[in-house]
Amino acid sequence: MKRAAVLLVVSTLVPAMGAQTTTSYDLLLKGGHVIDGRNRISAVRDVAIKDGRIAAVAPNIPASQATSRVDVSGLYVSPGLVDIHVHVFPGEKTGTYGGGDLGLAPDGFTLRNCVTTVADAGSSGWRSFEDFKTRIINRSKTRVTAFLNIVGVGMREGQLEQNLQDMEVGPTADMALKYKGVIIGVKSAHFNGPEWTPYEKAEEVGRIANIPVMVDFGGNVRAGRTLYDLLNKYFRPGDIFTHMYGGVRGEQDPDTQGPSKAMIDGRKRGVIFDVGHGGGSFKWSTAIPLMKAGFIPDSISTDLHASSMNAGMKNMLEVMSKFLAMGMSLDDVILRSTWNPAKEIQLEQLGHLSVGAPADVAVLRIERGHFGFVDQSSLRIDGTERLACEVALRDGKVVYDTNGMTMARYK
Repeated sequence: MKRAAVLLVVSTLVPAMGAQTTTSYDLLLKGGHVIDGRNRISAVRDVAIKDGRIAAVAPNIPASQATSRVDVSGLYVSPGLVDIHVHVFPGEKTGTYGGGDLGLAPDGFTLRNCVTTVADAGSSGWRSFEDFKTRIINRSKTRVTAFLNIVGVGMREGQLEQNLQDMEVGPTADMALKYKGVIIGVKSAHFNGPEWTPYEKAEEVGRIANIPVMVDFGGNVRAGRTLYDLLNKYFRPGDIFTHMYGGVRGEQDPDTQGPSKAMIDGRKRGVIFDVGHGGGSFKWSTAIPLMKAGFIPDSISTDLHASSMNAGMKNMLEVMSKFLAMGMSLDDVILRSTWNPAKEIQLEQLGHLSVGAPADVAVLRIERGHFGFVDQSSLRIDGTERLACEVALRDGKVVYDTNGMTMARYK
């Protein structure tokens, strides 16, 4: 039998017994262990919510002050999870992330894993973003933001993604500025040519719109481009290298198997290192040596898409659980799945439980037992803890509830 402790990132709607007619709060989470990296809280606290925002975080808030309350003693209360590398622009095209069958509708894969905010990593470009916004972003319960692909058509199949003529600074920057705050960055991915053009143009857009650049440096080795130059010549501080444990882009020193000079010097310059697990970008043979050497991620993300969801990646909580299995503390795992990624995409109103912040919360359970965790090469390590989502809230409203914790009991 597995013992379970619930990790709470959301709020619950059990009516408070004897509640007064006039109350200070809509919802009160009583007695949970709050983990909030921004505010350096890891302790038992009550969390009160009013009008979709965090209203108070303090010990022993009277239950009578809330219209509804839930006893979360023995559980954990954290900000809603923020996943900055997903592909959630589905459509009818075949074999493509940009409006095709490799993209996933976000709400079916995010909320059930206590993820309340995502950043689509370049599925759309300036030519396709407004379709993405109309069909997916505006209609989703998940807060969906986007890295805009430097390729105008977005992350499309074959040579479409390699087309240097469709990498235009002007219209890409114009679109990023038009939807500032929804478009939170620029993405270059999968380029196989010898040129540095995609990265130079992405950086130019980043400077114009004052947003970070994220790069999947997939074809660099055979094209003769070095990771050192990308991270230390082209990148600005705050730019994001994703797939940091992929093991095929120059991440490791060939002698020590620890982080390469490119990675070490890049971090000194302020480059951000993101997990971006995906279906083919996470190897134990890279992650474990780098973790042991102290080269830990700034942010934990999934690279969620139609192939990765049923492979070793599975979901955000599975990726977070892998870091627990490698010895990272729960507080650090939560920090790298909430506040850190929110900062990286310049949405600093998210990822924490400060008074006045949107009440994005999730309920997570820590299951204890014997679990296996698999990388892209179908190799397994074993662990004793796995995270699972109990409840998720977005702006103070319950958007997922596994076991009906927030519901009234049938009599």
